[in-house]
Amino acid sequence: MKKRSYYDLRLALLAATACMGAASQAAAETPRLVTQAVDDAQTIRLPGNTRPEASAKFDRGAVADGFALNHMQLLLKRPAETDAALDGLITALHDRSSPLYQHWLTAEEFGARYGAADADISAVTTWLTSHGFTVNSVSVGRTTIDFSGTAAQVRDAFHTEIHNLDVDGVHHIANMSDPWIPAALRGVVDGIVSLHDFRPHTYMKPKTQYTFSSGGGTYYAMTPADLATVYNLTPLFKAGITGKGQTVVVIEDTDVYTAADWTTFRKTFGLSSYKDATFTTVHPKPSKGSNNCSDPHVNDAEGEAILDAEWASSSAPDAKIELASCADSTTTFGGLLALQNLLEAKTAPTIVSISYGECETLNGATANAAYNAAYKEAVTLGTSVFVASGDDGAAICNGHGDNATYGIGVSGFASTPYNVAVGGTDFGDTAAGTNTTYWSSKNTKYYGSALSYVPEIPWNDSCASSVIFTYLGFKEAYGTSGACNNSTIQNDGLITTAGGSGGPSGCATGTPKVTGVVGGTCKGYAKPTWQKLVGNPADKVRDIPDVSLFAANGLWSHYLVFCDTDPNDGGTCSGAPENWLGAGGTSFASPIMAGIQALVDEKQGKTQGNPNVEYYKLAATEYGTKGNSKCNSTLGNKVESTCTFYDVTLGDIDVNCTGKYDCYLPSGTYGVLSTSDTKFLKAYGTTTGWDFSTGIGSVNAYNLVKNW
Repeated sequence: MKKRSYYDLRLALLAATACMGAASQAAAETPRLVTQAVDDAQTIRLPGNTRPEASAKFDRGAVADGFALNHMQLLLKRPAETDAALDGLITALHDRSSPLYQHWLTAEEFGARYGAADADISAVTTWLTSHGFTVNSVSVGRTTIDFSGTAAQVRDAFHTEIHNLDVDGVHHIANMSDPWIPAALRGVVDGIVSLHDFRPHTYMKPKTQYTFSSGGGTYYAMTPADLATVYNLTPLFKAGITGKGQTVVVIEDTDVYTAADWTTFRKTFGLSSYKDATFTTVHPKPSKGSNNCSDPHVNDAEGEAILDAEWASSSAPDAKIELASCADSTTTFGGLLALQNLLEAKTAPTIVSISYGECETLNGATANAAYNAAYKEAVTLGTSVFVASGDDGAAICNGHGDNATYGIGVSGFASTPYNVAVGGTDFGDTAAGTNTTYWSSKNTKYYGSALSYVPEIPWNDSCASSVIFTYLGFKEAYGTSGACNNSTIQNDGLITTAGGSGGPSGCATGTPKVTGVVGGTCKGYAKPTWQKLVGNPADKVRDIPDVSLFAANGLWSHYLVFCDTDPNDGGTCSGAPENWLGAGGTSFASPIMAGIQALVDEKQGKTQGNPNVEYYKLAATEYGTKGNSKCNSTLGNKVESTCTFYDVTLGDIDVNCTGKYDCYLPSGTYGVLSTSDTKFLKAYGTTTGWDFSTGIGSVNAYNLVKNW
């Protein structure tokens, strides 16, 4: 019998104590962090919590003193030694050799062992109420305090004013400076999650017709049947592994226009024969205190919600699909509220997918910490969190529409160590002139036309893409004679940042010196111990994406379809799917990968917490120290049948740029994103094994389930 280490035994004892119902005892044992009297005359600033738009340029004056700010959140910290113990537990929960392997906690157990001390929570809530705020609830995990008040109370307590802003004709409210809190509370208060109403982005790009690649010719719309062929889901379905008994939750801040669209999608594409599948919408309430989750009804993010639900169902056709949504509060994203409330339930969700995001520098230090805290709790409860990596190449902080001006950045929703960041690919057959090798000229009954696995390249619509400018006969993208400065290319819509996102975490904490640009006191998340793979750089920070799936929006004649009859989206679900709405984006890739994970969970009979631990182990076995040429995606239908992952080695996620941040611009109007301003160091290209363009690569679902 293997001898247990002292560390394992200690962790086992800690877990046993929590599981024996000693909740109050465990919480009382948490060291106190508030050790001095709370004095409003002794304050400390919470840096990195002011939006760049909170400036004189957009300022339209203070809101009224009585302006209501409902369901704000104060994020709490745990003592360093308690956080270290939690890190150790998470490692043990995912270690097959540990006695704690997959002994997931409940939310009550998590809060009892790893939440803030009762006395510290009391000190914070007493201070809030002394300033007139209403404390609505303390989360079960003891990580957040939900409170409400007025703009005047915020000014009095946090020493920052809430102003009206007019940003490009859109009204917003935001704090005009970083908030301050009593110094005595700094040990336990991480910050205010948000004091503004700027919402995260949805990661969906509508189908765009590019003349250079299609010439008005054939388009190959990706359908569920094609998905099953390309990523080898078909043998799983034939073996009865279809997601039965599993639930995939898509996190939203909207309802769908009608659930009938989900039904139509499934019927059209032959998924309605899987009888266990259901689609429900829930507005999860917190387990205690006043309700912070109201029905958001249908809003302009509705297209995101329905495509998430439909495509999660495509890869797990017998799974229950649950749309969890809350209305945005005055200052808090409804999707975050929905996720937090789900994690407070007696039974945590098994798999969630999030198709929203915001770059780390704009999200702010406390909001970044809030998502990190939520995901960290999630994996301790056994929940797998999938997050879209983004749709702007390596420039997700993109400052001016279709051109990068803020340099290299990643999404704070996707860059934590506790989620799977899902990137995007395109198919490489059109550029290679091999469409007929991989696609039939006729559709099957359920609109499938893919013949096999199709070679993949990173999804990238920009003139800076090496695949694009080489195809068009250019030697480079930059310079006056380069592709990005050619008027024909500019007129064809290739001045864009549309593409799958990736890069190193750069500003999870701290404050940028220049608004929106990684720098100043910014620091990225530390590299997780499991992120070890040939190709992954020794940069000491968390790198994304982890895996990638098809997410293109039509440049190389491939895109995805979805059923949406919301008249505000201009959608229809009548006739052939080619008449439906088409799009791309990592918004599709994330719920598809979440559905594939549901197949893993079904086969294993258990939830898996953070799947990255296993993904990287499997990839290390496949790629070794030099890569595996038999699993190179460029082989297409000749790729080795035993590969778990397909290594994408052709192409990049580089995009066009201007300005002085991570932009190589030797001449002309547009340069290209680069890790150096004085020479061209592509941001970023594919490599053997892991890379910033596609992570580990894409997946053979059958082999993933079999080899888990």
